[in-house]
Amino acid sequence: MSIVTKTGDTGETSLMYGRRLPKSDPRVDAYGCIDELTAALGLARSFSTDKFLSDEIFATQKDLIIVMGELATAPEDRERYMKDGFHVTTTAMVGRITAVIVELEKDKSLYPKDWVIPGGTGTSAALDFARATCRRAERHIAQFTTDDKDINPEILRYLNRLSDLLWVLARYAERAAGAK
Repeated sequence: MSIVTKTGDTGETSLMYGRRLPKSDPRVDAYGCIDELTAALGLARSFSTDKFLSDEIFATQKDLIIVMGELATAPEDRERYMKDGFHVTTTAMVGRITAVIVELEKDKSLYPKDWVIPGGTGTSAALDFARATCRRAERHIAQFTTDDKDINPEILRYLNRLSDLLWVLARYAERAAGAK
């Protein structure tokens, strides 16, 4: 099957299981934001030479595939989605990244005394870019959930916590590289 389907040439796209929506639909925007975030994290991971950091970024990218798939599934198809073995965003996912934050925060040197200006290292800059992308995704999805009450609330909790994690990971990357 080719990636060139031509089915999006008129401004529509397909959700999981084939339901068609305009590309401007808030649901499409929501999972598109998560796609951008996943790509931004890929950039950060490609720069990283630190195993802990690379592993955390990769684990987050795998979580975001779950978030994106859930958002790309219409509420009417959620039961089928679950039956097909796909997962939804869970409290455990939020807990996993919260635990990483708590562990990293034991190192008080990660918190500078002033505002952070991104760019200390390539990895930290990419993580700060991913954090800003995450915050935008969170804002778009928060707006989407005001109109669509059938969105898993764990998605917003996950994104809120993830932006915190990305900030701390960027500081960790700077410290590991000896950047000021």
